[in-house]
Amino acid sequence: MFKLLKCNDQFNFLVLYRWNPNRRINSNLKFLLETMPKVRKHIPDAQKQRKLIKEKFSKYVPGRITLQVLGTGAMGAPRSLYVFSDQSRYLFNCGEGTQRLAHEHKMKLAKLEHIFVTQSTWNNIGGLPGTALTIQDVGVPQITLHGPQGLDEIFTATRRFVILRDLNIEVVECNEKTMFEDNVMKVQYVPITKTNNVIKDNSEIVNKNIGKKNQTWYDSTLLKDVEDSIDYYAHEQSRRLFKSGLETTRLTQLTRSKDEAIVMCYVCKLQPRPGALSLDKCVKFGVPTGPLLGKLKMGETITLPSGSVIHSTDVCEPDDPGPVFLVVDCPSEEYLESFTSREEFKKHQQNADSDDLFAYLVVHFTPEHIMCHPEYKRWMSLFSPSTHHLNLNDSNTCMGSESVHRIQYKLNLLHNNFFPLLGDHGSKYKIEKLTNLTHKKSKMDEDTVSCTIPESISTTSNLSNELSKVNTFCNFHLRPKKGIDRSNELLIKPTKYVEETMFESGFVNELFKLRELLKQKKDMQIRVYPSFLFLGTGSCIPNKTRNTSGILYKLSENTNILLDCGEGTYGQLVRFYGTDKAKSVLVNLKAIFISHLHADHHIGLIGILQGRRKALNETNKSTAQKILLLAPKQIMTWLRFYDSYFENIAQEFELIPNDELLYDDETTYEETKTRLHYYLGMTDISTTHVRHCPNAFGIAFTSKDGHKICYSGDTMPSENLINLGNRCDLLIHEATMEDELEDEAVLKMHSTTSQAIEVGRNMNAKHILLTHFSQRYAKLPKFNDNFTDNVGIAFDNMQIRLDELPVLPLLYPALRVMFAEHYEELETKSLKRQLRLEKEESLENLSSTTSSKELKNEECSSNILRDVSVADNNETNETDSKPTENLSITPLSTTSCEVIDKTQSPELMQVDNRH
Repeated sequence: MFKLLKCNDQFNFLVLYRWNPNRRINSNLKFLLETMPKVRKHIPDAQKQRKLIKEKFSKYVPGRITLQVLGTGAMGAPRSLYVFSDQSRYLFNCGEGTQRLAHEHKMKLAKLEHIFVTQSTWNNIGGLPGTALTIQDVGVPQITLHGPQGLDEIFTATRRFVILRDLNIEVVECNEKTMFEDNVMKVQYVPITKTNNVIKDNSEIVNKNIGKKNQTWYDSTLLKDVEDSIDYYAHEQSRRLFKSGLETTRLTQLTRSKDEAIVMCYVCKLQPRPGALSLDKCVKFGVPTGPLLGKLKMGETITLPSGSVIHSTDVCEPDDPGPVFLVVDCPSEEYLESFTSREEFKKHQQNADSDDLFAYLVVHFTPEHIMCHPEYKRWMSLFSPSTHHLNLNDSNTCMGSESVHRIQYKLNLLHNNFFPLLGDHGSKYKIEKLTNLTHKKSKMDEDTVSCTIPESISTTSNLSNELSKVNTFCNFHLRPKKGIDRSNELLIKPTKYVEETMFESGFVNELFKLRELLKQKKDMQIRVYPSFLFLGTGSCIPNKTRNTSGILYKLSENTNILLDCGEGTYGQLVRFYGTDKAKSVLVNLKAIFISHLHADHHIGLIGILQGRRKALNETNKSTAQKILLLAPKQIMTWLRFYDSYFENIAQEFELIPNDELLYDDETTYEETKTRLHYYLGMTDISTTHVRHCPNAFGIAFTSKDGHKICYSGDTMPSENLINLGNRCDLLIHEATMEDELEDEAVLKMHSTTSQAIEVGRNMNAKHILLTHFSQRYAKLPKFNDNFTDNVGIAFDNMQIRLDELPVLPLLYPALRVMFAEHYEELETKSLKRQLRLEKEESLENLSSTTSSKELKNEECSSNILRDVSVADNNETNETDSKPTENLSITPLSTTSCEVIDKTQSPELMQVDNRH
């Protein structure tokens, strides 16, 4: 007997056993089967296909090569340059947030093979872990890193929460004597160093901003021996294998890299491309069609039947020798002497030996203040007047995303306080007219909603050697034609976004109803604090409309707390507030809570720490208190590794382990709690273990004015959390899955929407805010009857004060109409899922019925055989017994099993001797 047990979408298990329909499968066996690793069939197939394509095209020099700006380097934005040809892709620098921009703009990372890094700092490598996960999932078998020595150690450091099972990381040794070459281009490595080239040991680093040791609350050096050997994805069996070859002992043997002062620049020259065969010239010289054309195209000389000798150069266009472009980075004045004296650059300046060696383009990752230095300007003046310069640094203002503006303009129509227009420079145009638009009380026609948008948000430039400030998707073509192309640059188009919403069927009516309801709430007494800004409301990976986890909890004008810190959190802050106000928010950031050590909850921490340090320095508040980091103590393995191997960050925070704040432990660490409460203006801050990965915590804050806030982090429904948050004013709870996916939620140890709401009711929470939605609900999760008037849903860039929470549920009807198409897709998928489950259940019931009948037949057959055996034995002892031929067994049917006496059945006169 067998049964086909469906474990998941990609794995079925054939179970052989004696079937009993009244016996349930052992629950442990079922759980084991359901949690077996998924068969990731698409990855080997994609890798095989990729290899075949690569082998086919690696023999040819591509005819189209373009440089494309992905991240401009603006404050809060990644800085990254994307180079693509017909079949190959290259990335220069990969800052935090790169994978989100690549996803939004549909960059084909499946063809990415090489990443070139200028310096091992977070603004250049912060996006590597997330990008590696993305390209692994699309079947890239290997990625090659070019840059300073030890660059790959970022993957050693993150191996506990960035699982690269199907991606091989290769590191190229980059120095003056080596060069990279493929069918697209040659890349020469140009290392530069500080003038004194002195590398300080960790013990020599003195942090003048922190003060004396006795002023700190928790000495993180006490955690030297705390190593993290935990598998944080053990509950997701398909991800639990670690990358082979990464030694866990490395963490205890770290020394600062001797190459820490190295910055790598690159001189890139495209491979020469033979000129195209001109058919017109072939006709002119009398070359017949056939194999002779192929020989000419390959550069050979041919002789016609007439005796004429035709050279390839006679019938082909001139060869393209391939232009030169430079990618340079001079991070500080200490590097200027080394930078400006490199002979590799001089070969492509005004004294170049030939025209094809002149640099056609120089891409500057150099910070703006260094580019303004007289010595740097002198170096730039040595290039030919025809050389073009492109800067990807903090002088730019475009943050690279259009989708976040699109959804914010739409949501702003519903409530302009909850969803204010974003503060980054991309949205500053025509806000006044749009604000007037949102207050219209009659049906709007095309004339009413129209507004004029400038042709370009950023500074335009002609093709000269002047510096070009750029937006995302600015292209610089290198082949076949050369030149800058701004036609695809990112633009913010408020008119288009508003019209998309206003012309949705039924939206205007729902908007009128909402406005009337909001009038009734106008006289509510609303305190300014506390308030909440949702910086990331999605799970797992960033989406173009929902970033990974991050919530800014504003307790007072001078006290901000960050709840979790996914990739891109720093950029979200800058995008929401604008550059100036974001600095103020960061200066007043007093604490960060990390709920657990999955990457989507803490990988943005380094960006926040560095952003805050920069804000403190620029506002002359460099002596401010360190950030208090409330986190699992195992986070120190990752942070200490980064501090030792890449950049100094340890002086920016003080760790307070989450397990020292457990609510049911009132005796231990009392001094830590007291000082923490005093500094943050709280009467209580307590944590508890929740049901997710190891060392996952929820937290509750109780302020001096009496309000209590509870945050779940990631968890299944947890009794500990219910006890912790009892009678809280607000529960912020994850709601990753819709109710129909409860089994998937159990496997991944998350909550469904109804489970999250039920947790809030059980703890008697006044208000419940749902967040951390699966990216399948990028715009809107599915509503159900549990969404009562004290339940709200969070969006990225939504700010709300505690006293405004009763207003949030009023937006539901308008939201469903606004995102009607998305909501219909969710319901369609839900219906298909339900039909599939019903079909599977029907087949299982049919199998169960059939098995029951077969079991009955089997038992009958056993009884008959036993009777026959008895009869045979009796025959040897009793002479008057009936002969065995008087018994026969009917063929087993699915409906009956009978023993027929042939003496009573004249129809059956033959004995089946097989029985």
